[in-house]
Amino acid sequence: MSTTPTAYARLREIADRLPRLPGAGKVEIADGGIVVTVPPVNRHELAVVRIARQLNAQLPRTHPGHIAHGGADLEDAGLGLLRNPDLMVFSQEALDDDRPAFLPPEVLLVVEIVSGHNPENDYRAKVRDYAAMGIPLYLLVDPRKGTGIVHDEPGYTSRKEFAFGDTITVGPWTLDTGVLRTYA
Repeated sequence: MSTTPTAYARLREIADRLPRLPGAGKVEIADGGIVVTVPPVNRHELAVVRIARQLNAQLPRTHPGHIAHGGADLEDAGLGLLRNPDLMVFSQEALDDDRPAFLPPEVLLVVEIVSGHNPENDYRAKVRDYAAMGIPLYLLVDPRKGTGIVHDEPGYTSRKEFAFGDTITVGPWTLDTGVLRTYA
């Protein structure tokens, strides 16, 4: 669904004014509306930490000055999208300004850990949105099933599926998925 720049600006204004309540999840804008997600469980956050730790150990060699960090917003106002990936890889310098969100060209990788509440969002909508934004790599990790998918190539025309326990390649990085745990 396409959102006009005026409609997106209004949605962004509303989203920015929403109170951040304890127990509330992330605020995103997609498909012409504001989406408030359910907060993640601890095992979800453990996956984020373990993937970030592995990426941050490799980034000084592959992309000096870059970090793997969660909690930041990713915005493409032209597409009418505001997303909050679980983890992104970007230049650490990009944190040293007052902008409320990262722009897609600044991001090398997004990582989403599938929640039990709305898995189709990660499998369909975010694949579509991150590809449209031009994000080079999208790592989808599904602790419900103990599997995942590496999306790469322009438009995510390449999909590499894996099971927890596999050693995978995501762009120039190697990740040990044996450190990930299922929700069960």
